[in-house]
Amino acid sequence: MTSHPSPWLRLLPGISPKRRGFILAWWGFALTFGGMRLLTWLIHIDAAGVGDMQAGGVHIHHYVWGILLLAGVGAAGLAERSARARAWIGLAYGVGLALVVDEAALLISLEDVYWDNTQGGFSIALAIAVIAVAGSVLAVTRGRRASRNDTDDDADDDVDDEDG
Repeated sequence: MTSHPSPWLRLLPGISPKRRGFILAWWGFALTFGGMRLLTWLIHIDAAGVGDMQAGGVHIHHYVWGILLLAGVGAAGLAERSARARAWIGLAYGVGLALVVDEAALLISLEDVYWDNTQGGFSIALAIAVIAVAGSVLAVTRGRRASRNDTDDDADDDVDDEDG
C-alpha cells in the first residue's frame, strides 16, 4: 500500500500535526460563520432558489446540524488519534461550533431572534470574539515547525516531509 501525504500537509506545510487541527478548526469556524450569515441573509431577503430546511413543516435551525456534528467529532476524538484524523476532526469541530454559536442568541432566549438587532446581535458578537481570541492565541503561540521526528503516531498516513 502506498502512502499519500495528507492534503493538509500540502495546505499547511511546516505546521506540526498537533497544531494543524487547531488551525483548521479556526478556519472552519470563521468560514462557516460567514457562510451561514450569507446563506441566512439570502433566505431572509427571499433570494430565488434559497429557502429554509424543513421537515414535516417544521423549520430545522442550523444549530441542530452543529450539535450533531459536534457529537460526531466527540466520538471520533475518543476513537481516532492519527494526525490526518486530528486535522479532519479539527475542521469538523470548527464547522460544528460555528453552526451552534451562530444561533447562540436563539438558544439562550428560546425565541427566533436571529434577525433582531438587539438580541440577535449577541450571536454575531460572540462569533467575532471566538474568531478574534482563537486567532490571537494561534498567532501568539506560533507553533514550532514540524520536523521529520514530529510525525505523530501516524507516519504512514501523514508524511511530514516538506519535499512532498
